[in-house]
Amino acid sequence: MIKLNLLFILLISNCYHLIASKVDTLTIMSSSMNKNIRNVVILPNGYSTQKEKFPVLYLLHGVGGDYSDWVIKAPKIKEYSDKNNIIIVCPDAGVTSWYFDSPIDDQMNYETYISKELVNFIDTTYNTSPEKNSRAITGLSMGGHGALYLAFKHQDVWGAAGSMSGGVDICQFPNNWDIAKRLGEYSDNKKVWEQHTVTNLIPLLKGDLKLIIDCGYDDFFFDVNKQFHNKLVKRKIEHDYIERPGKHNWDYWSNAIQYQFVFFNNFFDSYKKD
Repeated sequence: MIKLNLLFILLISNCYHLIASKVDTLTIMSSSMNKNIRNVVILPNGYSTQKEKFPVLYLLHGVGGDYSDWVIKAPKIKEYSDKNNIIIVCPDAGVTSWYFDSPIDDQMNYETYISKELVNFIDTTYNTSPEKNSRAITGLSMGGHGALYLAFKHQDVWGAAGSMSGGVDICQFPNNWDIAKRLGEYSDNKKVWEQHTVTNLIPLLKGDLKLIIDCGYDDFFFDVNKQFHNKLVKRKIEHDYIERPGKHNWDYWSNAIQYQFVFFNNFFDSYKKD
């Protein structure tokens, strides 16, 4: 059962300092977790239910965040949506879910929720192009890990994926951010952790998933991102990799997202031309 709450622009744009377009706040009942999940959907100013099909970018939050983080803390994403005619979907995933299906907590099945339930709902509710080459996913920090994890495991769903300051190797942080609550203690469950860290999923790549990864020099995830990049290079997997000055904060992510939009827009455009 799905409950759909459409809150139109005037109210939300005043709160979020958005100027144009439409923001929908959706409450969706997840059958895999038996609970309601809130999501923000940004529709570009040129959105129409009658004409062209629109590509969709799924944009994930980090630890301690929620579905409203991006639209509140990086409100220029609305402009990027308008400029590129891209629908943006920002799901809630709990403060420390890490975007996988927890083997020990049935209230943390966010892999199933986002890759199946949410994607299906968006494609049946909005005028989207329901093909992987019209669908991309990215996120910050925990959401960076989540975006790559979901895309690597579901290459039939997403055609492109990105990460900003992503925690791309959770095994190097066994005592942080409630990961042990999702997977069990690292010392007792090393195999489970290794199966749920995105850096170990690189062998799943089939060669057609487009990737963009960036991280700031002063970020505590910089080393794992550099290592992740080197693994991709070693396997000759094409990807865009960016290092730039910056810390693990919204100043960095607000800047990084505009470059990722260029990447994803070029990806979507390449298939429109075909």
